[in-house]
Amino acid sequence: MKFLKNTLMFLGVIFVVSTLIFAVQNTTAENQSSVKELEDQIKDSGYKVKAIEIPEDLNFAGEDVPFDDPEIMERVDREFLVNTYWQSNALLLMKRANKYFPIIEPILAKNGIPDDFKYLAVAESGLDNVVSPAGAAGFWQIMKTTGREYGLEVNDNVDERYHIEKATEVACNYLKKSKEKFGTWTLAAASYNAGSYGIQKYMNAQEVDAYYDLLLGQETGRYVFRILAIKEILSHPSKYGFDIAKEDMYTQVPTFKVEVDVPVTNFADFAKQYEINYKILKRHNPWLREPNLNNNSRKKYIIEIPNKGYYKVSK
Repeated sequence: MKFLKNTLMFLGVIFVVSTLIFAVQNTTAENQSSVKELEDQIKDSGYKVKAIEIPEDLNFAGEDVPFDDPEIMERVDREFLVNTYWQSNALLLMKRANKYFPIIEPILAKNGIPDDFKYLAVAESGLDNVVSPAGAAGFWQIMKTTGREYGLEVNDNVDERYHIEKATEVACNYLKKSKEKFGTWTLAAASYNAGSYGIQKYMNAQEVDAYYDLLLGQETGRYVFRILAIKEILSHPSKYGFDIAKEDMYTQVPTFKVEVDVPVTNFADFAKQYEINYKILKRHNPWLREPNLNNNSRKKYIIEIPNKGYYKVSK
């Protein structure tokens, strides 16, 4: 009886081990088949990871990049590779650019700022209302003190750094001053990242007067090169392997303006007057930071309200 029991146990172990071996072999075969199938799909699609051909006429705001400097070209190449092959991010930037560039472009033009600076906003924030670890906020990543210095209202209730038009005006004024001080748009762009004092300090210490001759920190050292890559990729997406249809782009929802010169105790109730909800109101007016507006001074604010029919709001 004991012999029979041991025999059955032995046969059971053999069966389990055999089953596991078969399963592993079968899974390996299936995985190999899946990999082969994926390889065939990639081959048929023509997709290849390859070196990027850098355009020889690359410039920022009409100021040429020194192509005869191999160190400069390596830095340019790095940003083209990083931004081309981070495909998901590049696609997202293209979609957002289609939505927000029509707002930014005329403000730049009105202020005499080269159109290329719209790509600076992309480099700063990805065209998203983010807040940096240092406290810079909005599309143009403006610090509180800088915003107030240039006339923005910045407090817990209202923060106009998140107001795309007003923040763009501030960026224009800052860039114009930087251009007057440093003489080139490239240095003006660098100063937007490192600060006017920071760039001047580097220039004085190194006794050079061109951005491409400066040895800068990691972030500012890559800054203009990143803008150059973003500009080129977003301007010629198909050249860099991106296939994005017009209907895939993000677009602005048409709005009308409502002037408010009194306190608003509850923006949820305010929104209902226009058949929207608080979330939608905030989406179009991110500079309104709280669910109410204090406005004890009776200041005039312009609030954007989306046209009817673009949002479905539950009753």
